[in-house]
Amino acid sequence: MIDLLAARSQMAISLGFHIIFACIGMAMPFFMSMAHWRWLKTRDKLYLNLTKVWMRGVAIFFAMGAVSGTVLAFELGLLFPGFMEKAGPVIGLPFAWEGTAFFLEAIALGFYLYGWNKINQWVHWAAGLAMGVFGIASAFFVICANGWMNSPTGFDIVGDKWTNIDPIAAMFNPAALQQGIHMSIAAFAATGFGVAGIHAFLLFRERQDRLHAAAIRIALIFGTTAALLQPISGDLSAKMVADTQPEKFAAMESHFKTEKGAGLLIGGIPLEDERRVILGLRIPGMLSFLAHGDFDSEVTGLDAFPEEDWPPVIVVHVAFQVMVGIGFLLAGLSLLYLFIRWKKQQLLDHPWFLLLLIVCTPIGFIAVEAGWVVTEVGRQPWVVYKILRVADTVTPMPGLWIPLLLFTGMYVALTAVGAWLMARQIKSVRGLAPESEKDGL
Repeated sequence: MIDLLAARSQMAISLGFHIIFACIGMAMPFFMSMAHWRWLKTRDKLYLNLTKVWMRGVAIFFAMGAVSGTVLAFELGLLFPGFMEKAGPVIGLPFAWEGTAFFLEAIALGFYLYGWNKINQWVHWAAGLAMGVFGIASAFFVICANGWMNSPTGFDIVGDKWTNIDPIAAMFNPAALQQGIHMSIAAFAATGFGVAGIHAFLLFRERQDRLHAAAIRIALIFGTTAALLQPISGDLSAKMVADTQPEKFAAMESHFKTEKGAGLLIGGIPLEDERRVILGLRIPGMLSFLAHGDFDSEVTGLDAFPEEDWPPVIVVHVAFQVMVGIGFLLAGLSLLYLFIRWKKQQLLDHPWFLLLLIVCTPIGFIAVEAGWVVTEVGRQPWVVYKILRVADTVTPMPGLWIPLLLFTGMYVALTAVGAWLMARQIKSVRGLAPESEKDGL
């Protein structure tokens, strides 16, 4: 039991770090490409400086994402060999495509880093854009594999053998597209507000620096657009979960009893043993409507399933509330930003607005982490939903707490190095006045 907990914890910690690096790696190349495009169109040196600052950040997070992603691949096979033995022949295709997309992303990064003044300027710009496209493709293929774990298709089980394997059907499982879209939008919202918050902090200290104002505006184009789209994507994802993983959906809402006209729970603390919720607010009929489009429809509760198949209710419920709460907060902030841009654009550089952006710097990433807790913990105790339990796939090797400590230390060190490198980049921004004539890397 201790080794199972250690194996689970190691995967959770690894994913917790990697997902942040991956989100930034997916979104930042598009921010960089927009700044680069404005440099090519306007020849304003400000945008060239901003492009090169962000380019260094993209390179740093690409390296960190590559390291953490490689470790995750090894961990999956070493900690859960039972999963790879059974699932490998079914779900290997998206991992192969993920590797191909990552390879192309690395090539595009090389062209971009070393292509300044050596290749056609628009080909060079396209290389930067290609990094983002291949980065999203790489993430999407990984999410296809994760979606299959939530909604397994593309094979039959005869006796104890998995047969009639269709890798295409497995890759394009019912959960793949919804999860891929939801995760990609989350990456842009979190990174957009994160980058805007960092530059808001720098602009708050040096109010005349146009570079930071330009950076905030570019970051918020992506961040606000994503934040306004995310509630729509979230609603579609919730409907999909209600249909394909009703236990997870019930845990998200702490919905213990199957009933028609179920109320939507806001907040609250579930008491699992007593099968009730305290301190929450229920909106009558709304959960039925959100799940099935009908205020009187029946929503399956946890009482419809054996208790040993329940996910940890309080963990999933709290994570879901955090994710949804932050999602609506960022959507509201996006509407405020658009209103200010429309009516009183000068307020964008006002101290209170900059402070608001600074406060919001990390919350998008907190929502991303909470979302993955909902996805992964909400599937427990299954590694492949309704087919393979996590406990049946873990390695029999004892002493798994040792690699848990080692890899946790490695991720902390990797994050510290990344933070140090990014701090150096942020400090270097302070010397990049818009009228600077510096042109080198």
